[in-house]
Amino acid sequence: MPLSLPWPLPNHLALRDELIQAWSTERGYHDLRHLHEVLAALHDLGAGDDIAVILAAWFHDAVYDGAPDAEERSAQLAEQRLADVEGVDETEVARLVRLTLDHRPAPGDRRGELLVDADLHILAAGKARYAEYVAGVRQEYAEVPEPAFRAGRATVLSALLGKPHLFHTEAGRHRWEKAARANLIRELAVLQGDRP
Repeated sequence: MPLSLPWPLPNHLALRDELIQAWSTERGYHDLRHLHEVLAALHDLGAGDDIAVILAAWFHDAVYDGAPDAEERSAQLAEQRLADVEGVDETEVARLVRLTLDHRPAPGDRRGELLVDADLHILAAGKARYAEYVAGVRQEYAEVPEPAFRAGRATVLSALLGKPHLFHTEAGRHRWEKAARANLIRELAVLQGDRP
């Protein structure tokens, strides 16, 4: 798949290449395709040229190795690599990265809302892409026995479905809410054995 990855720091291409390498390690779902899709979703949501949000997208899963503190280590990586970059608030980028742990930005946190909506937009994907996403997630938890995975995944999906809105921006809700809920309901039914 050809990737178009907008990079907001033309004088720091070595950092871009370092991040591309990090995203290119063996992963299931959280790979370069995911990065591409998050950046495209940010564009669709009107994030424009907000450097902090775009950089947060680049860093948000830069560390992804199955350990529970991957988001924190991704945030710390952003703080380290961006500390000397002129015109970039590395603290803000790291704050946004940390929001991808639970996807719960504070009301009115426009940047946070944009990033978490873009990160979760996959939930509204078409049937074939959603199936690839689910398979990728399963691959990332390959060491977890099937019954435990199904139970854990069902808990995650139920929690998502229990939220009043999956998406925080008006544009995200308008574009993706209905399709995302349909996908989650369908997957949950499969996990609970109600559908093949």
